Order: sequence, then C-alpha cells, then structure tokens
Amino acid sequence: MSDKRTVEQVIEQHQAAGRFTQVDGIRTFVLDEGKGEVVFCIHGVPTSSFLYRKVIHALAAKGMRGVAIDLPGLGLSDRPEDFEYTFHNFARFCARAADVMGIEKYHLLIHDIGGPIGFAMAAENKEKVLSLTILNTWIEVDKFKKPLPMRPFGKPLLGEAELLTITHMTWYLLFSQLGVNHADNLPKEEVYAYVDLLKRDDSGKAFLKIMRNFQKSEEFKRLCYQAVENVSYPIQAIWGADDPALDYERFGEEIKNAAKLPSVHKLSSKHFLQEEKPEEIAQLVVQLARS
Repeated sequence: MSDKRTVEQVIEQHQAAGRFTQVDGIRTFVLDEGKGEVVFCIHGVPTSSFLYRKVIHALAAKGMRGVAIDLPGLGLSDRPEDFEYTFHNFARFCARAADVMGIEKYHLLIHDIGGPIGFAMAAENKEKVLSLTILNTWIEVDKFKKPLPMRPFGKPLLGEAELLTITHMTWYLLFSQLGVNHADNLPKEEVYAYVDLLKRDDSGKAFLKIMRNFQKSEEFKRLCYQAVENVSYPIQAIWGADDPALDYERFGEEIKNAAKLPSVHKLSSKHFLQEEKPEEIAQLVVQLARS
C-alpha cells in the first residue's frame, strides 16, 4: 500500500500533531492528545512516539489523554552526547517529563525497552501509577539476550556497519517479518518514516549508545520486579502473539508469571502491534482504567 504523501510529509504531519517541551535542558518531543486520565506511553527501539500515534488517537476518542514522549536519542527529541543512555536514567527522565507536563498520576503503557524503563519508573513512583499495561517486552533483565537482528548494534564497529545497511527497503523487509502480520495494509511511507526518525541528525549514534547500555544487573532486576509485586494498581499484559523476536512462549509467560496474571490478552500481530491493533490496545487500557 502506497501513500500520496512523501516520507518527509509523514514526519511533518507527525511533528505537527505534537509539540516540544524542555526536560532538564533536553528538547523533548511529545504527542499529547485527548482529555481525561493520562495514559503515559513508553516506546522502545528502534522506534519513537511515532509507534504510538494510532493508539494515542484511539485513547483520545475513548475519553482519555494519551501522552508519548520521544526518549532522548530517538525520534524528534535531542540527542545529547553527554546523556546517560541507560534504562534507569530513561526511567528517571520519563518521570521528570511527567512532572514538567504537570501530570500527577498516570496509567502506564510500556513496550520493548520501554518495559524495563517503565518498570523502573513505576517502582520509583508507585503512588503516581493508576494502572500498568505491558506490551511485548521482558523483565528478567539479567538473563535477556537481544534478538538476533538486534545483536550487531551492541558491538563496536559491527553496529555502525549494520546501521548503514538499514535503508527504507531493508527496514520494510524487517518490519514485514518481525513487526506486523500485514505490512501491505500500511502505507510504505509510514514504515519508511521509522528509518528517518531513527537516523535524523546524528545518523543513529545515540541509538547505538542505547543498544550498548542494556542494564543486566541483579539490582536493576529487583527494581523492575518492584513494579509488579504487591502493588495497589491493576496490571495487564497484551501480546502480539506472532512476535518472532519476543515470543509469547518465553517472554509473554515470563511477564505473566512475574506479575502473577491469570491470563494475557493475545492479539494477532507481531512486535509492533501498535501499528495493527491500536483500537484493541486502547480498549483494553480503558477497560483496565475503569475497573
């Protein structure tokens, strides 16, 4: 499926739909739509708030306020060289962003590396969390191994070389295999936009720093677990059931067991289920919020 818009126009429209705010001196892009209780969405790699654009629109239509920031180093946000690109520091940054925007309480929606980031954020701000919805991610940070296509990025030189091979066409192929079940239903220009949003001003250098800073300590794992053990807020997990990278059998069950969930909502999609199932995700978030 093609689109009359160019990739540049897709990104321009995305930027026009949001705004910029300053968080600790970092110019941070925010998608913010709707009124009501806030659903704070945390993205992973190699994505940005762009992945949540449809979910946020669906949440707004259902009477909630959807908010997603671009983490430093990704999307339209600044990419400072001296930023500490670790999960824990991202968690603190997200909490500060919520404070800057005057958001006192929020429902969390987390995905990919946004999982460990969101767990740490929730653990350190339990009194502000209204509910937690977990999309394809992991919590056993000490045992986690990156999916094969992502491993080269963690290594010096190899990562830089791999990044050069990511073009609109190679990304579209990867997106079709790992991201969604039906790439044909999405405008190619929107899929290509992920590449341009990833590389932007620094050609992806900050992304490589993130890929080389996955925290795997026992201490950080204990912090993540504090977000799902003996908490007062409700928790649910929604899984792109056909995800070959973070497959349900291993990672979905890992989340289910850690959070002691009776079941997990499985949707017919892969890793980027926000692209294919925004309505279903938004509906489940609303249901949990109203429970």
